[in-house]
Amino acid sequence: MALAATGGGAAFSATNAPAVQTDADLTTARLLAAMLQSARGVISAHQDEINDPARGDKHLTGDVVLKEATARFQTQTGTDVATIDPTSYAGRLLHAQMDSIVEVMDANQATINQEGIGFKGFIPATFARLVNEAFERRVGNEARIKVTAPPQLVRNRQSRPDAWEIATIDGRFETKDWPKGELFAEVTGEGADRRVRVAVPEYYSQSCLSCHGAPQGELDITGYPREGAALGDLGGVISIQLLPQ
Repeated sequence: MALAATGGGAAFSATNAPAVQTDADLTTARLLAAMLQSARGVISAHQDEINDPARGDKHLTGDVVLKEATARFQTQTGTDVATIDPTSYAGRLLHAQMDSIVEVMDANQATINQEGIGFKGFIPATFARLVNEAFERRVGNEARIKVTAPPQLVRNRQSRPDAWEIATIDGRFETKDWPKGELFAEVTGEGADRRVRVAVPEYYSQSCLSCHGAPQGELDITGYPREGAALGDLGGVISIQLLPQ
């Protein structure tokens, strides 16, 4: 599955966000969300290859996936990752995220390259969760990234939305007046718990519907019942927490 952003800068505009977070905060969130989407898109594009039981080495190493992901990232954002200062807050987080992509791919080579097995469970959602977990191990309390969804769509308990995410989904993303693709951001907490929270809505693309579309209730390849979703429905949220800059 590759949930769709709405493309380019418009996917991450923040005209309705409160004016308490800085442009730097939003830029950092945009970069992290775009890199995660780009890497996840690579895994989605290679699903047939990954699940081919007749093939052994797929040559999908961490370096290969990162190269494809950074190319997608540049297409989506218009930014060459090499131009981002690696010593800046955004640069340090982005490089930690890229290192996490490589780590996850290299750690799962035995699964990806196993012959005689078709569906291997290494789907985009699993990949994204593993990358986010590796990222958190690298950066500690400097940042956090999670892919969540409306509660009724969550398949993995670790991805359940918290109270802020539920309020954002219900009070903004699922309202008829919310501009499709518009992110929401605000500063929450006090003192050491103060964070910039950013939520980026994502929508079901055509590739998602093989697992999440109709007929509702029928089991998909992963063994979960399909949600009966339609193209363009809200399917997930990239939830990001940052230290205010």
